[in-house]
Amino acid sequence: MKRILIANRGEIALRVMATARRMGIETVAVYSDADAGSLHVQQADQAYALGGLTSAQSYLDVGKLLAAAKATGADAVHPGYGFLSEDAGFAQAVQEAGLIWIGPSPAAIRQLGSKAAAKQLAKAHGVPCLPGYEGSDQDHERFAAEAERIGYPVMVKAVAGGGGRGMRLVESPAQLQAALASARSEALAGFGNGDLLVERAVMHPRHVEVQVFADTQGHVIHLGERDCSVQRRHQKIIEESPSPAVNADLRERMGACAVALAKAAGYVGAGTVEFLLEGQDFFLMEMNTRLQVEHPVTEALTGLDLVEWQIRVARGEPLPLTQQQVQLSGHAIEVRLCAEDENFQPHTGVVRYFSAPNAMSFERSLLRFDHALRMGSEVTPYYDAMLGKLIVHAPSRDQAIDQLIHALGQLVVLGLPTNRAFLMQCLNDSVFRQGQALISYLAADAPRLQQQLREQQSQTHQQWGALCTVAQPPGGLACSYSQQRRLRHRDQTQELTLQPASRTSWSLEAKDGGPVLLQIDELLAYGWRARRAGLSQTVHAVRLGMEEGATRWHLQAGGVDWLTEDISYLPPEGASAAGQASELRAPFNGKVLQIQAVAGQHLQARTTAVVIESMKLEHSLCVRADCVVEEVLVAEGQQVTPGQILLRLATVVAKEGEA
Repeated sequence: MKRILIANRGEIALRVMATARRMGIETVAVYSDADAGSLHVQQADQAYALGGLTSAQSYLDVGKLLAAAKATGADAVHPGYGFLSEDAGFAQAVQEAGLIWIGPSPAAIRQLGSKAAAKQLAKAHGVPCLPGYEGSDQDHERFAAEAERIGYPVMVKAVAGGGGRGMRLVESPAQLQAALASARSEALAGFGNGDLLVERAVMHPRHVEVQVFADTQGHVIHLGERDCSVQRRHQKIIEESPSPAVNADLRERMGACAVALAKAAGYVGAGTVEFLLEGQDFFLMEMNTRLQVEHPVTEALTGLDLVEWQIRVARGEPLPLTQQQVQLSGHAIEVRLCAEDENFQPHTGVVRYFSAPNAMSFERSLLRFDHALRMGSEVTPYYDAMLGKLIVHAPSRDQAIDQLIHALGQLVVLGLPTNRAFLMQCLNDSVFRQGQALISYLAADAPRLQQQLREQQSQTHQQWGALCTVAQPPGGLACSYSQQRRLRHRDQTQELTLQPASRTSWSLEAKDGGPVLLQIDELLAYGWRARRAGLSQTVHAVRLGMEEGATRWHLQAGGVDWLTEDISYLPPEGASAAGQASELRAPFNGKVLQIQAVAGQHLQARTTAVVIESMKLEHSLCVRADCVVEEVLVAEGQQVTPGQILLRLATVVAKEGEA
């Protein structure tokens, strides 16, 4: 094996390159038009342009990938995760082209990549499974009958793929038809396969998975478990090992079942067997026939390089360790940094400023940051919203949590919203701290955490938001005469009077408070080191530009990120706009899947009006208040951009005497 084509992008492409480079193997990057300036393109030994913007036009085009391998002289293909990593047809095509496939056999992918086939194999080999239906009859009537037999609540799942796409909880018969349609649509868009299965829902389980590895000599071992229970939209954001709920006996039982399933399928390479854990009982969810996003957690705990193992196994080498030789040490936690706000809505945009945490400041722990970020990186709507992963390995769980919170506090990403602050909120929450987070954790507690974040943002904005009215990073100080300024954060407007006290300080007086001295100690390239009432704080900031007369800023101070608008030069806000026309706008880039409203229709508050697909997920956009649709401005299948008006609405005004 001399040259590996990496059929992927971003941080996983860079991750594979790092190991290949250490092993003396050359790498080939492939890229879409949207990724032409990406880091993985620049750091590979060779790069091949696939063309196109979407996944279907680039990273999912088997013909283009094989042409890239031929043109660059690659003799092996590593699929990474996502895209075609679990596509048996791609694996087969790679092998038929005379290339080494760094992954399991096409036959194993077909059998285990299908949740239905994997469950049937598992049942035959004593692996616990939930009651369910995974048959070929996909009619609604059959699913309705099977759901009644199993008993509600049930979970509808896509047979193919993973990542929580095509998964819906159904708590009553009335919800089943809509859930089947929505899950099938998302599965078709994500995996090209709309087949579904249904199984009994476990309402308060943990998500615990076991890393397995197998070689061509028939040896299969496991490398411990990872707890992935902290999820939103069925997608993981925090993973850790060992699980707070797994003791040595349970680990041995789960590991044995995972190994048995892999052996039964004749598996080769890295794979992950995922279980639902409730108390001491566990049930198979699925097996992922690829390297997982969260594999660094296992690498930290074992000291092993799983990509190196993948390459060695693909070359026909035996596993370097036996089960008895595997050592698990300390505690590791990973968080996924995503381009999304605290409400889990994905965002696109350009990274205007980026600064990674300093690994040298972490004593007795290992900090790892897998990412493909840099200043100027563009986050597009065509791919997943994940920007990178921070992993900390420490002697204890408490130390790992503390160090990871500290690392996130040092990380700066400005230009578009990220979940950085929300991750810090989760890690520091008592439920997670005590090891009690289940899959249902965020469904139940996210509103509480989001409210805490909003309160922190409001407080920090009140303290430091005025900085963007007196100085602009980079550059010098603005005009220093007395000014009346207005800043808007969310729906709250702060009215300020700024009186210069010196060249670098101002007397700051809010409408409802007395004067406070605001002092700039240092003007940074992207922010300030400032003092207010004796408190010193580094505030990072970028100016996002002007929109409808308001100057928009993105700021970060410690564990808080917030957006603010300088509206000093806009007319004062008027009275209530009740009865006036308003709009439903697209919150991000995406494709309109469904329009559930027509002109003249009356919609009640929180009714879904438009469904948009963005970053491989479906998002329902609801109207905020009772209204009448005046005009529909988009069509199904149309691409839309952030802020684009989808519907014009007229607010319904309550008649006199009505509540």
